[in-house]
Amino acid sequence: MTMKLIHGYEVVIGFETHAQLSTQSKIFSRAPTAFGAAPNTQACAVDLALPGTLPVMNRGAVQRAIEFGLAVNAKIAERSVFARKNYFYPDLPKGYQISQYEIPVVQGGEVSFFLDGEKKTVRLVRAHLEEDAGKSLHEDFVGQSGIDLNRAGTPLLEIVTEPDMRSSAEAVAYARELHKIVTWIGICDGNMQEGSFRCDANVSVRKPGQPLGTRREIKNLNSFKFMQQAIDFEIRWQIEELEDGRAIQQATVLFDPDTGETRAMRTKEDAADYRYFPDPDLPPLVVAPAWVEQVRADMAELPRAMAARFMADYALPEYDTTTLTQSQAMAAFFEATARASGQPKLASNWVMGELSRRVNAGESGFEDSKVDAATLAALIRRIADGTVSNNAARQVFDALWAGEGAEVDALIEAKGLKQMNDTGALEKIVDEVIAANPDNVAQFKAGKDKAFNALVGQVMKASKGKANPAQVNELLRSRLG
Repeated sequence: MTMKLIHGYEVVIGFETHAQLSTQSKIFSRAPTAFGAAPNTQACAVDLALPGTLPVMNRGAVQRAIEFGLAVNAKIAERSVFARKNYFYPDLPKGYQISQYEIPVVQGGEVSFFLDGEKKTVRLVRAHLEEDAGKSLHEDFVGQSGIDLNRAGTPLLEIVTEPDMRSSAEAVAYARELHKIVTWIGICDGNMQEGSFRCDANVSVRKPGQPLGTRREIKNLNSFKFMQQAIDFEIRWQIEELEDGRAIQQATVLFDPDTGETRAMRTKEDAADYRYFPDPDLPPLVVAPAWVEQVRADMAELPRAMAARFMADYALPEYDTTTLTQSQAMAAFFEATARASGQPKLASNWVMGELSRRVNAGESGFEDSKVDAATLAALIRRIADGTVSNNAARQVFDALWAGEGAEVDALIEAKGLKQMNDTGALEKIVDEVIAANPDNVAQFKAGKDKAFNALVGQVMKASKGKANPAQVNELLRSRLG
């Protein structure tokens, strides 16, 4: 990782992410997992920890963990163990959470992404299955709190990284890539507002070459915007504390979006505080290699595999292929456009550029774009054959998006955007511009390239923007020797 210092300190960030798995029922019971039900209407006897109830493993949750492990190139443990994580809180009916500790089902793996054109890779420690707790409700009660156990027992995959990130920008880029992976393979809906994808950032700072500093964990970051703000504030706060001679105390903190600050919630526990021990009600989880191979065979093409195929099939740079595989819809739109146009690099540029800008502005999604792949391909073909310039093509695209027409050629004609490809007419304009601008001609011959650009501009102006820029350059250079 590239070292970036802030006031002489190196930032060290690790992530723990809870992805709610997309099963219809809970991890150890048959109670439903649908979001938004009335409090305590989706909690059965097992979730309530009534005497005599026993957990039964949800096969679908295990399969989704296997899918994630395959997606990040991790090892799938043939044998893993569930443990009891003991702590006491009102929304935890059993007084312990069933999780995995010493032997998780997914071990290792990595997540790669691009940041400012540079490829970064974050190593994963593990991903383990566990149950969610309930929820304490405070805002609707005066002087008291309520408990909603609908979430109790909801299946989670906790994904833990090595402390490989060195800035808030890297942390957000990692979280976005992880979000892409879990939604791409369909194991999590990724809804951060509903708590389906919750990130905890462990942040510390140190002087270069020194041991890792004391970390503080920022809990439940539910948007990428707040994630960056929270980490940036925490970095500044820790540096100021150390510069003022105070030691950092390990703690769990919350981010307040209204103030833009983090505040301590409780002293951070270590593993020993939870008194982990194997759950006697659950046998070891055994995943046969044949099951892993069946899951692998049934999975859709993964983002990294698709990116590699785009590089091989369409001769695109890695940056393009990584960007184009941000979502299945974007990848499908690009591939349809590339095949129909026969111009994969132009298709890549347009999908990543003009089309993405519209999608990111919230005007439409790739799956229901106002300009479909076939129409964009038709426009790209007209750029490739010299019918329109890039600038004119953007005007056509704007018209297509605004619903002014559906036929590319008809819009080009109606708006008079067809490039001038008549060599004789263009030669006449070039000669007239050269004759009318002797100073620029002299400056160009004296070695000033800006003068040449000025002449190109004059030709484009005289042709009302319809001249083919490549032809203009060629003719001017030929005429000027």
